[in-house]
Amino acid sequence: MEPVTHALTSIALGRAGLNRVSRMATPMLLVSGLAADVDWATRLAGASAFLHGHRTATHSLVGTVVLIAAVASGFWIAGRTFPKLAVNIFPALLICTIGAGAHLLLDLLNAYGVKLMWPFSAKWYAWDIADSVDAWIIFFLLAGLLLPELFRLVLEEIGSKPRKRGRQRGAIVGLSLVVLFIAGRAVAHERAIALLDSREYRGQAPLALAAFPRPATPLIWSGVVETDNALVNVNVPLGPGSVFDPDQAGVHFKPEESLALKNAVKSATALEFLSYARFPLAAVEPRGDGFEVRLRDMRFASELPGRRGIVAMIHLNAQSLVIDERLEFDSQARNSERN
Repeated sequence: MEPVTHALTSIALGRAGLNRVSRMATPMLLVSGLAADVDWATRLAGASAFLHGHRTATHSLVGTVVLIAAVASGFWIAGRTFPKLAVNIFPALLICTIGAGAHLLLDLLNAYGVKLMWPFSAKWYAWDIADSVDAWIIFFLLAGLLLPELFRLVLEEIGSKPRKRGRQRGAIVGLSLVVLFIAGRAVAHERAIALLDSREYRGQAPLALAAFPRPATPLIWSGVVETDNALVNVNVPLGPGSVFDPDQAGVHFKPEESLALKNAVKSATALEFLSYARFPLAAVEPRGDGFEVRLRDMRFASELPGRRGIVAMIHLNAQSLVIDERLEFDSQARNSERN
């Protein structure tokens, strides 16, 4: 999830009752709930650094424990210097655990995933039930936080006394709606997976498949299916009376075996990329006296243009030997193809 969702969640958790547990509860929730996203700074160092650094150390169980201890200790130390900000260490640890834990759970919801067991395992974990920028979750959180303020202003304007704990109730309702929405998405995800698995695609059974939510339409999912010779992108409608038609899928055929492709996928960059990609698709094209092999992850094929992930670019000479290899952000790759 992006920082706005994490920040709104932290504020809502504070208003829902955690601000009664300890002084400075909401600031601690905000810092612990946002601290893991410091790894976004790796994007400034390029695609390779981003792939190694984003959603890895700071989003692992080990990294989360370190962040909890660091944030709680920081507030505790600050409180010893400024008595008005003083907090007890154990309530501070509890609050930071909830803030950092909520961050981890939200990031597990989307397709990008996290390296939960870093540094002991390189496996990525992702539940595929929320978009990385999920407007519905943001809407429910904002409604829970802002509607009580609106009612408060209206009551004050007409001379009535605002209800006690109105902000707390609004936050609880907002968080509850988010939980119910996520639970509904989980059920819809299972239904989409079942539909995808029940069909053949151009006469071939699926070898692997996944379903991802669409940003604004909860009843239409984006499916990705791998068959023997192709990767398929297809919309999966789940609304009443809707019909799933696999023949409407976009088909991306896998390239034929070649020495260039064989050497390209053995390169260090390709191996690094393939350890992350769930639905890799290669494209082999002649370039001058050699070849260009582009690897992309079809998991991101239906996302918005600015969020298409990372691609691997491998250039080979006429003898199919690798002469250049690098990771790029997908928008960069498309721009380079135009130039």
